Amino acid sequence: MKKCLLLLKKFGPLLGSILFYALIMFLRREKILNGYYMQVLMFAGVNVMMTVSLNLVNGFTGQFCIGHAGFMSLGAYGSAVITTLLFKGTEFAAAAPIAVFLLGLLCGGIAAALVGVLIGVPSLKLKGDYLAIVTLAFGEIVRALLRLIQPIGGARGMIGIPNYANFGWIMFFVVLTLWLVRNLIYSPFGRAFIAIRDNEIAADAMGINTTRYKILSFCIAAFIAGVAGGLYAHVLSFIQPDSFSFTKSSDFLVYLYAGGSGSLTGSVIGAVLLTILPEMLRFLADWRLVLYALILVCVMLYRSEGLCGGKEVPFLRIKRESLYQEPLFGRRRASSEHEEGGQA
Repeated sequence: MKKCLLLLKKFGPLLGSILFYALIMFLRREKILNGYYMQVLMFAGVNVMMTVSLNLVNGFTGQFCIGHAGFMSLGAYGSAVITTLLFKGTEFAAAAPIAVFLLGLLCGGIAAALVGVLIGVPSLKLKGDYLAIVTLAFGEIVRALLRLIQPIGGARGMIGIPNYANFGWIMFFVVLTLWLVRNLIYSPFGRAFIAIRDNEIAADAMGINTTRYKILSFCIAAFIAGVAGGLYAHVLSFIQPDSFSFTKSSDFLVYLYAGGSGSLTGSVIGAVLLTILPEMLRFLADWRLVLYALILVCVMLYRSEGLCGGKEVPFLRIKRESLYQEPLFGRRRASSEHEEGGQA
């Protein structure tokens, strides 16, 4: 019995994800969910990935990025170039479409991460509003450049992108993202991120290379955003630069802070609810955006810490008391063992 409980605790989230996927597929087969509802769910999954990656920078590392859609656009165009311009119509694409799709996502994520490093090295020495302005400018520069590159469609955008992404792939990458980011926060790297967020001066005084860890956080978040952008491109089958404007970045900020900064659960709830809510309010026609904005105002007034307020569901919970039990560089353990030896 105890073994069953341990196995359920360990694999329960994975089992729950499989059951949720099976439920959605059953509803789809019974035509309770049509193609429109499935597309909204897939966009919700992409938004979850984007919000979790932004949470890593803004929520766990304490920086302020407001140009996150720029990384999404790099991932979308990078993956679309692979699947549409390089491999579309080839024998390899016909024989192994999944391999082409995954290669495109990987290349899109790497492209976004490399640009994230190039942007992060000079800009992450800045703080607060100055960093926000730099990231905002970065997002607009990327959008302007994409409008000028004619081989990828220029201002018209890219069409004919293979529709490789489906709900199964979106679900897989959402679960994988949550699992990776959760384990990252538990790791020594995650402790360094949280130390920088809580008090950057103290973290620097304790020997943490704050610039290095901020760049690492920025790079990982950019990679996840790039993969999410690739999924977005292969769901919609059409992308254009104006789809990744500052408005898109501000949407992710709303999802993050409405759900709760520094909470993975908040990222999921905020992204899913605020993606589905405008669609649920479509019967109000032009008034739906007014009601949507009023709901956000009420959330910020009465739940300023977000819907989750830094809390986590059990399988995503970060045990705050255990974050600093093990020192970042191992010195405390050595000194305690020496003291124990002396007492013996």
